[in-house]
Amino acid sequence: MKQVKPIPSAVPARHLLALAAAAVLLAGCAVSPAYEVPVAAAPQAFKEAAGWQPAVPADTLERGPWWTLFGDAQLNQLAEGIEVSNQNVAAAIASYEQARALVREQRASLFPSVNLTGSGARSGGGGGGEQQTNNNFKAAIGASWEPDIWGRLRAGVSGADASAAASAADLAAARLSAQGELATNYFSLRQSDAQIALLNATIAGYKRVLDITSNRFNSGIAAKSDLLQAQTQLANAQIDLSSQTRARAQLEHAIAILLGKAPSDFSLAVAPWTLTVPEVPLGVPSTLLQRRPDIAAAERRVAVANEQIGIARSAYYPSLNLTGSYGSGASRVGDLFNASSSLWSLGVSAAQTLFNAGATTASVDAAKAGHEAAVARYRQTVLAAFGAVEDQLSATRALAEQLALRQQASSAADQVEQQMLNRYNAGQVGYTDVVTAQVTALSARRSLVQAQADRQTTAVALIQSLGGGWHVPPAQ
Repeated sequence: MKQVKPIPSAVPARHLLALAAAAVLLAGCAVSPAYEVPVAAAPQAFKEAAGWQPAVPADTLERGPWWTLFGDAQLNQLAEGIEVSNQNVAAAIASYEQARALVREQRASLFPSVNLTGSGARSGGGGGGEQQTNNNFKAAIGASWEPDIWGRLRAGVSGADASAAASAADLAAARLSAQGELATNYFSLRQSDAQIALLNATIAGYKRVLDITSNRFNSGIAAKSDLLQAQTQLANAQIDLSSQTRARAQLEHAIAILLGKAPSDFSLAVAPWTLTVPEVPLGVPSTLLQRRPDIAAAERRVAVANEQIGIARSAYYPSLNLTGSYGSGASRVGDLFNASSSLWSLGVSAAQTLFNAGATTASVDAAKAGHEAAVARYRQTVLAAFGAVEDQLSATRALAEQLALRQQASSAADQVEQQMLNRYNAGQVGYTDVVTAQVTALSARRSLVQAQADRQTTAVALIQSLGGGWHVPPAQ
């Protein structure tokens, strides 16, 4: 009986298994630098707001529906539509889902890939007599795996995770931006309503004065220049009304677009203006600023750049790939799964770049430079964010002082206007004095309305610069 010899490839197969085990053990190596959050200048408290607490991490604090702090039911209803209807927010949501999908794609590269193949062919040939016909059928299942010896694949996964986190922060920034823009436009629209009401009342008063001046002119008491000045005053006020009406329409259109609606299908009726301005609680720590989504996104992109260094460094080391397959071939489909027709293979391949004229070093240097640039952008974002908060705190304080002065100025100008009208009717002053008083009074009233709107829009900007709303902890 003929002795069956062992399969020559069985010994290499054992070696391949040992090599695969070694590859798994070596997979603990990593070429990415240890990540450290960049250090950025951060004050213990804001210069423009005394009494704030020292810095403590606060990125996970609940922001909440901050717009409800203004106490306007119409604004609350509009703001709720931003999440589902604003197209910029929708695009940011899609980008975040795309980033999450890329994480899953990168993570899949850590595992073997398995494929199934099959083929069938029929051939024939020969001349003259009976032709020879051959059938050839094949079926095989194969697998390949690249062990992550140097951590290149894990660096890709970590980078994708950081990119997804940056996309999540971008989504939060898009939401906050849309909400802030909506609130600003809404308060500007309510300011326009107040300006329009003010101008309508002023125009009604100017018409009465024009009637009085016309009667005085017809009676020979007033000069024609008085009549012309009264007509000019009225026309200028009507022009201002037309401009303010146009501005309101544009704000209404902008709000419609923020809500994902066609301007022709959206309108906001005139409503009372709620003048509530929320105060920033002094108990909020200064590092509430770190809750800003743009800072979070910048920091995550530093992490992405850090992983890119590891990916570039991995090109210095050899890559290893393990493959294996099992299948069979036969001239008939029914014989495909017979043991006698089976075929198998195991293989390993390694590749190492010996010379590429410094391309790998250049790639590593480029990745390091990209990391330094990301760190610089992160630090600049932090500085700009602190500056924005300081600006808004300063503006908040100044506008509160200005509002009280505007109220005094408006009240005084109203009294001067009435006195000049009375004195003109008594023939004590010329009409030019009346015109001057009317212009001053109208300007003071409009400036008061503007100051009231500025306080609200500045409060919105302050909330945005702090990364969203805040919550005061209950007293112990």
